[in-house]
This record gives sequence, C-alpha cells and structure tokens, in this order.
Amino acid sequence: MSDPTIRPVRPDEREAWEGLWSGYLDFYRAAIGPEMRDLTWSRLHDPLVPLHALVAEEDGVLVGLVHYIFHASAWTRGPYCYLQDLFTAPSSRGRGVARALIEAVTAEARHAGADRVYWLTMEDNAPARALYDKLADRPGFIQYRRILVPG
Repeated sequence: MSDPTIRPVRPDEREAWEGLWSGYLDFYRAAIGPEMRDLTWSRLHDPLVPLHALVAEEDGVLVGLVHYIFHASAWTRGPYCYLQDLFTAPSSRGRGVARALIEAVTAEARHAGADRVYWLTMEDNAPARALYDKLADRPGFIQYRRILVPG
C-alpha cells in the first residue's frame, strides 16, 4: 500500500465523509444530529467560515479525515490552527494516515502564517497519544469546559 493522498474533501464526497465523521463521533461516544451534520458539511464548503477538512485517500477510498480551524490569538501576530477532529478508519490504522493528516494541517498552517497548531485528545487514547508524543510538545494544560445551551 502506498502513502495516502491527502487533499481537501470535495462537495461530492458527503457520504464518505459522513462515514468517517460517524466513526469519529462513535469513538468519542458523541451524538450529533442530522441538522448539525448538515451545518458542519455546509461550513466545510463555505469560504467565509474558517473550518476546513482534509481527507486521506488510499486506492480511491477515503480512510481518514481531519477538521481544522484558524483563529486569532491575543499572544501572537499570526493565527493559531486548532486541529479539531482527526480520525483514521480502523482498517487503515498504524499505516501513517494520522501522521500524514497532521503533517498536511501543519503545512496548511505554515502557509497561512500560523504560529501554532494544537489539538486535544482523551487521556486514555493511548494509541493516538503515542503518535502525538512524537509529533508535538504536551504543554501540561488541563481543559475546562462549560457547555452553554442557547436560550
């Protein structure tokens, strides 16, 4: 098997993207309804929204995805790049797909003049953390979160 091709997701790939996205959501035991899936898909193709998606393709099949967002920072001149979601199909794990997606986001961030690429994962996601520990520093911050319900 050759290295995966990393490229932006195309508008005609909704079904394949959604299969990967569902795998990601299942992994994290998250439920996102059809309206939010539709909104996310439309955001990925809206040039005015700073949410982007790259996919990994092997032999004509999408085997991985990454979503990333550029945002301003009060600490640096350039933007930050938040690698929000990263998923590799189980059948393609351990073959460099995740690394290739992270490197592609890093290249996009450099091209955009970003000062940092960062991401989160669960503490117990040992296979992913083994890779992440090779690719980036772990600064020791703990995430706190308040969920706000519109109303």
